[in-house]
Formats: sequence, structure tokens, C-alpha cells
Amino acid sequence: MTRVFARLRAYRDFLAAEPVRVSALLRLPLIGLITILVWIWEVDHWLPALYAVIIGGYAVVAVVWLIAVLHGPVPPWADLASTGVDLAVVVALCLVSGGATAALLPVFFLLPISVAFQDRPLLTATIGGITAVGYLAVWIVYSKRDNTMGLPNMVYTHFGFMVWLAVAATALSFVLVRRAHRLKVLQRARLQLVSEAIGSDERRNREIAEHLHDGPLQTLLAARLELDEARERTSDPALDAVYAALQETATGLRSTVTQLHPQVLAQLGLTAGIRELLRQFQARTGIDVIDDLDEVGKPKNQPLLYRAARELLANVSKHAQATTVRVGLARRGDRVILTVADDGIGFDPMVIDRSLAAGHIGLGSLVARFDAMGGSMRISAEPGRGTRVTVSSPPEPNRPDPV
Repeated sequence: MTRVFARLRAYRDFLAAEPVRVSALLRLPLIGLITILVWIWEVDHWLPALYAVIIGGYAVVAVVWLIAVLHGPVPPWADLASTGVDLAVVVALCLVSGGATAALLPVFFLLPISVAFQDRPLLTATIGGITAVGYLAVWIVYSKRDNTMGLPNMVYTHFGFMVWLAVAATALSFVLVRRAHRLKVLQRARLQLVSEAIGSDERRNREIAEHLHDGPLQTLLAARLELDEARERTSDPALDAVYAALQETATGLRSTVTQLHPQVLAQLGLTAGIRELLRQFQARTGIDVIDDLDEVGKPKNQPLLYRAARELLANVSKHAQATTVRVGLARRGDRVILTVADDGIGFDPMVIDRSLAAGHIGLGSLVARFDAMGGSMRISAEPGRGTRVTVSSPPEPNRPDPV
């Protein structure tokens, strides 16, 4: 599950810059097509030296740009800049290559398609129109230069096809924009549903905790008090056994109430809640705890982060066979980061996938929930080398620094 969501996040990030990267990948074959077509057709250039400089410089820039977009973040202006350069270079090549306008006809058809998937119908229509007009203008210039050639009727047919292609590409881009908008609406609805589900769980847990605390727990404590008074009046081993059972039940019930709705979390915030959780964990398991907890106040998603810390510590105590666990908590920008690392036996993260498929949804459900809320949970583990889990909260609203 972890790898699946990591791949989905990576795929989502790739899609955000996909138009620029796809264009960069296709640009080198496009340059090769231009060169091969002109070479095969044996066109007499107007300015062969300038033609070679343009095509050579274009190739170098294309290679550098491809490396840049594949290995680094893509700036928001990249798609516009790359498309503008493509258009300018093709027009320039036509202007300096004479009869190469016919050889470059496929390139003119490719330009509108290269911007159709950028989710910008207006840009697609603009580039398509400029391409069609540019093609016609280059032919007009060429026909004026060579009076014997004139302006073939086929050029007008090509121009008509290019106008049609511009309209079709614009319609395609519009459809893609509509689908992208629908997808965003569905994502917002999903986020809202998950948020409401989490809120509903917290409200239900709080109600159950209050009911147990104000009802069965108080009744149990009153019974224990009466039994304690009876033990003072009568020395009976049976009463001692009943008292011990009541004491153990009260302790367990109080622990359940705390897990359902920890008061320290509601009153003092996430840092104090996790610190108390670590104290109980160390007392219960005997595992050494090294904590580095910054004060983060009361984040909006603190119940989800607290649940993640509790689930991760429970997994350490049950499965890790660890002697030491390190827990960190810090605020980085608009997110709260929780880290839990142990020196235990580790595991194969694919086990989470198999456990989820088998119906064991503990850790897998946390991964899915954080992903749905806009956060993340990254698990780094190998058999025999311990486990490290980094939890990033969904973006938090701007809050004043805790006092």
C-alpha cells in the first residue's frame, strides 16, 4: 500500500508537468524530422549557413531543456516558453530555407497537437491560428521570391486543414479541461467525505468515552470504594480477590477511555498528548524511548496524527522486537511532521498490501487516510534493519507560533 500510494503521488506530480516533459521528449525527433525531410527533398536553401545555425542551436537547446525538465522541477512558464520557441524556430527555418516549406508541412500540423493537452483551450486556439497563418504567410513570401512557382492551390487546402486542426485541437483541449475540472470536484468531494468521516469518528469516540467515564467507570469506582470499606471491616481473602479484579477492570476501562478521547490531547495539545503516550508506552513495554518533540500547539489534524503515533507505537511493541524507538515531532512550513523509527527486525513494506487484501486494515487504512486528506505516510523498512515511518499532516492553516 505504501508503495502504491507513493507511486500514485509520483504519478500525480509527473502529470502536473506532463505537457512540458512530453513536449521535451518529442522535440528531438521533431528536429530530426525537419533535418531529414529537407535533406531528402534536396531543397536549395536561401541561407544554408543560417539554416544550419538555427537547426543546430535548436537541437542543443532541446537537449539541455530535456535534461532540465526530466531531472528538476518545471517552472509554471515552461509550457508557454517552450511552445513559443518551437513556433518561432519553425517559422524562422521556413523563412531561411526556401522550398523547405513543403517539407516542413508535417511540422506545422504537429504544433497545434503539441499544446492541445496543456489544458489551455485559448492557448491551443492561438497557437493553432498562428500556425495556420504562419504557414500561409511563409508560402506567400516564397511565391513572391520565385515568380515561376507562384502560389499552388494545394497551399489553400493545407491552410484549410490547419484551421480545422486548430479548431479540433481546441475542442480536445476544452474537453480535457472539463474532465480535469470534474476530477478536481470529485477530489474535493472525497476530501470532504474523509474529513467528515474523521470528524464523525472523533465525535463518536468522545461520546463513548464520556459515557464510559460518567457511567460504568464511576459505578465501578463506587463499587470498589464500598468494597474497600468492607475489607477494612472484614478480613476475607475473597474480598481481596474481588477488589483486585475491580482495580484491574477500572484501570483497563480508564485506559480505554483515554484511547478513545485522550483528555491531555484536547486540553494541552498534540505535543503533550504524544509525550504522555510515550510515557505510557515505555512503562508498558520497557522499550527505551528517545523523543525530540517540538511544541506544535493544537493542529487542526491532531487527532489523526495522534492516532498515527499510537498505531505506529503499537506496531513497534507487537512486531518490531526493538530495544529503542525514536520519536520526533516538528512543524515544517504548513505541515506537522511526525517520525517514528525503531531498531527492530524491520519488515517488507509489501506486507502492508497483503495485510490490507486480507482484511487487516490498521496501518494500511492510516496510509490511505493521510493520502486522501492531502498528507503522506512514508515507510522505510528492510528485514533486519529496523523501520522508519515519516508522517506528514495535511496542510495546516497559518497559526501563530505557540507560546
